[in-house]
Amino acid sequence: MDNTQSKNKEFKFAEGELLLVNKPYQWTSFDVVGKLRNSFKPLKLKVGHAGTLDPLATGLLIICTGKMTKQIDTFQAEEKEYTGTLVLGATTPSYDMETAVDQTFDTSNLTGDQLRNACKQFMGDIQQYPPAHSAIKIDGERLYEKARRGEEVELRLRNVTISRFELTRIELPEVDFKVVCSKGTYIRSLVNDFGKAVHNGAYLSKLTRTRSGNFKLEDAWEVTDLVSVIRAESQKPKVESL
Repeated sequence: MDNTQSKNKEFKFAEGELLLVNKPYQWTSFDVVGKLRNSFKPLKLKVGHAGTLDPLATGLLIICTGKMTKQIDTFQAEEKEYTGTLVLGATTPSYDMETAVDQTFDTSNLTGDQLRNACKQFMGDIQQYPPAHSAIKIDGERLYEKARRGEEVELRLRNVTISRFELTRIELPEVDFKVVCSKGTYIRSLVNDFGKAVHNGAYLSKLTRTRSGNFKLEDAWEVTDLVSVIRAESQKPKVESL
């Protein structure tokens, strides 16, 4: 981001701003919203985000303030782009590193061509089950809360669209990838299903959202930098019009 231009900009948070933020590792999307909301004090503003990222994921999070929050659904519906790393030869209940490995598999028979060919079956309009460890609500409670208690929940298939799924590095057991997909796509589920497609197992070890619609991660603020700008703006004396 061109921080010089951005810091010279006159922000109008109350009227409504769209802010691009790089979500830190192990922060929830709600942690970011809460940090920014507290920075606006003493102003009382509506603050929301467009598109949740898992705590172990990083990358672009769109934050809206004031009247701009009315457009959150529009931003949330836009196409997303991710880069990440998956690990073959093992699975976890959460499909990522939040939980410990529960099964292991031999990867010695896997080839690059086999892995690249497996990507093709996930292109286009597909159906996937959300992870049991997800923020989807059933009967008013998030799935991950039920999963942590060991409860079994009937998961429902959801329709998503994958317009790009390519492998950018293969160094088994690690594989780097890039995905362009529709709203509602679970990359953890994609990785888990990919492992099954090659008669093996896989879990997600790293994920970064690099784009949402026309907004790019390279234009995003680091949280600490944005907080400093917000606090400086909030402390400016108000000029009363005559």
